[in-house]
Amino acid sequence: MNFSDKVVYQIYPKSFSDSNGDGLGDIRGIIGKLDYIASLGVDYIWSTPFFVSPMNDNGYDVANYRDIDPRFGTMADVEELILEADKRGLGLMFDMVFNHTSTEHEWFQRALKGEQKYLDYYIFKDGSPDKPPTNWVSKFGGNAWEYVPHLGKWYLHLSKLGENTPASISGR
Repeated sequence: MNFSDKVVYQIYPKSFSDSNGDGLGDIRGIIGKLDYIASLGVDYIWSTPFFVSPMNDNGYDVANYRDIDPRFGTMADVEELILEADKRGLGLMFDMVFNHTSTEHEWFQRALKGEQKYLDYYIFKDGSPDKPPTNWVSKFGGNAWEYVPHLGKWYLHLSKLGENTPASISGR
């Protein structure tokens, strides 16, 4: 398929359309706007993440890729979105960035327990508490490394301390 002539409409669910009046956009809000989106001549909807997340990185710090964040709806809502978009000839692309996770993700929690398999999913470096492996700065400011005393290692993260999104390398 040639995508060079397709129109993609990006949606950030949190701010797109609030169907239940709680002040946050949600999946049902997207469903409610499908006719409008289709009327624009859109071929695909690209949705940023709506999976369970502490939302420190706009939802890209996913804690669980298997569950829908209740702030956005339910799996039934997603299934309805898929069916309703298809009825209108709209394709869907769900933004799923598997190269990093939240510190709340099960894999990262297991890495912090020292399980080698899961340590290998992330970038951990041996070191002392007073000397990070590099002078890299995270994308939100501050050091890009956080020290884990009980492991004697630093891990690379993409956000500031206390709001960490560790860099992960799947299948490393």
